[in-house]
Amino acid sequence: MQYNESEFLIETIVPKDELIVSRTDLKGNITYANETFAQISGYEVEELIGKPHNIVRHPDMPKKIFKELWKTLQEGKSWSGFIKNLRKDRGYYWVYAQISAVKKDGKLVEYKSIRTPISFEDKIKYQRLYDKIKKQDNESIRVVSYI
Repeated sequence: MQYNESEFLIETIVPKDELIVSRTDLKGNITYANETFAQISGYEVEELIGKPHNIVRHPDMPKKIFKELWKTLQEGKSWSGFIKNLRKDRGYYWVYAQISAVKKDGKLVEYKSIRTPISFEDKIKYQRLYDKIKKQDNESIRVVSYI
């Protein structure tokens, strides 16, 4: 899908005193979303339930970050990191995400994610890092396609 860069210029700031909380099934489909998640993402809670969590994946995010996230979770470990998310209105918001397993009677049943705001400095730092990663990935794709 092609995106118009100007669509992604409006940032929503996550309030310092708010937690964004969601839960997903083992395939990444949202089973619970708190009102803060709905409000910040621009969706209604009902619109989020049953949808893949990647409904809020911003195109600036390198795919390898999510590959690492899922690999870590499948190894039974918790994952945390900085994520730029896409709002329903095509704006964006930055969070620090902590994702962990939820077990019932010793069996993995779902994942929970708690997201908090990040500093302006971290937004700049991680935007630059993710831009660099995506550029390297794109260059690798071009090199491979010519071989």
